[in-house]
Amino acid sequence: LSSVQGRVAFENVTFSYDGTGEKEAVLKNLNLVVEPGEEVAILGATGSGKSSLIHLIPRFYDVTEGRVTLDGVDVRDLPLHELRAQMGVALQEAVLFSGTIRDNIRYGRPEATDEEVVAAAQAAQAHEFITALPAGYDAIVGQRGANLSGGQKQRLAIARALLVQPKILILDDSTSAVDVETEAKIQAALGEWRAARIVIAQRISTVLRADKIVVLGEGQVLVPPLSARFGVI
Repeated sequence: LSSVQGRVAFENVTFSYDGTGEKEAVLKNLNLVVEPGEEVAILGATGSGKSSLIHLIPRFYDVTEGRVTLDGVDVRDLPLHELRAQMGVALQEAVLFSGTIRDNIRYGRPEATDEEVVAAAQAAQAHEFITALPAGYDAIVGQRGANLSGGQKQRLAIARALLVQPKILILDDSTSAVDVETEAKIQAALGEWRAARIVIAQRISTVLRADKIVVLGEGQVLVPPLSARFGVI
């Protein structure tokens, strides 16, 4: 990829975890497009295929039928390191490592400057609680973030995802432990990042700023993508 725009397309995608289609498919003939700079929210009950959908983009799994493309190129035709270098991912269960807060945020981009680390933390609404710590960005994170709250860990994970300056940002219920007011500030800040954003959420408030809302059920898009901008949910 010479110049990545960040357009993601699911084209007639069917997926089952055994890779053969012999077991019941988790996703069934699914079609969906996320344009560069667009935010698409994915809603659906437990087991509807939301997490399976996003796991196909960085090739944690490969499709059983159909294809997933990045800028029109099948993701299976790209080197994994090149594909994943375009993505920032923050999950509900934030994974942190022993070391400083600064190093945890820098994990995906060690060469980032201190100014860039702070900017990412500010966008993730983490800067305020970090600077309130006695050691600030040099505060030591316990194993798996044991000395931080769930909301603090999630905000650090979002900051880490933003710091890599991704073309595709994937957020899988990554603000579930954050209060509604802070979540709204995070969503507003994310709107300034020029990345295609795919957001899985349980709260309806999380998706109100999305460009499109997609509702999944039993591995399929239940209704055509809806526009959150016009209050259609």
